Amino acid sequence: MFSQTEDLDAFSEILEAVRLHGDTVARFAPPAPFEVTIPDGIRLLHVVERGSIRLRVGDDPPILLGPGDLVLLGCGDAHSLSAGAGAAARPLRDSDTFRLDTEAPRWVTGTFAVQEAIAAPLLSVLPRAIHIPADPSHRPWLAAILPVLLIEVTSPNPGAAAMISRVLDLLFIHTLRAWFAGHDAEPGWLTAAMDPALGPVLAAIHRDPTKPWTVTTLARDARMSRSAFAERFTRLLGRAPAAYVTERRLDHAAELLRSTTDPVSRIAADTGYTSNAAFSRAFQRRYGDAPQRWRKLTVR
Repeated sequence: MFSQTEDLDAFSEILEAVRLHGDTVARFAPPAPFEVTIPDGIRLLHVVERGSIRLRVGDDPPILLGPGDLVLLGCGDAHSLSAGAGAAARPLRDSDTFRLDTEAPRWVTGTFAVQEAIAAPLLSVLPRAIHIPADPSHRPWLAAILPVLLIEVTSPNPGAAAMISRVLDLLFIHTLRAWFAGHDAEPGWLTAAMDPALGPVLAAIHRDPTKPWTVTTLARDARMSRSAFAERFTRLLGRAPAAYVTERRLDHAAELLRSTTDPVSRIAADTGYTSNAAFSRAFQRRYGDAPQRWRKLTVR
């Protein structure tokens, strides 16, 4: 009766691939003045509930956060949060969690779990900190989602952990959309996948990498001229369309070598190569070994 969209868009594919999901949440309110540090390796966001807090990442200029502001540190960089002046830097600790009797600046921190080996290169195009100021007129999603998160944190009911995880996911996705819409991002798959013209093209290539794609057919799918498409694709992804299609075909071939017992000749044909020798040369350039040897070394 009800149908489900079978094909994911390219951005959704990234989220599926990195297995992103909201993990933990905590509410902090150390008495001012303070400067607390968070080590690297933790992908997280902070949302200020009350007061003004300064965030500093490395030698970057500090970011002043006010009530309702959100900041995402999607690459997991070490950073500090501070309020007032004169406090010595120290690690954030459990005793800094919120207590009802304090009037200190207050914020909520949510962490994210990902498949690090996959996430690291895909999310590397993100800036170290993405600041989303509170602005209900331009960011209604932030004004709508934050109260839900705070309700689940302050008055947890059955299912709160699952609800918090999904709310954090929504905040992550909306933050990336807002960042992409307002900034020139570094080349990479995430950048291209979020582009409204290139995202559907990337999704189509991933769904059927063996299709005889050409720059002309891809440009037509993107509803762009051939030259404009090639320039945009190369600028946002960091490689030419033909090179990207070749990479996806060879990645598909590697998956077939790993997951099936099909002969190399069939896999070569299934991935669009009419010559076993040409397939072997291309595969070795990408993976460092000929297909048969790579299969023996990889499949246990």
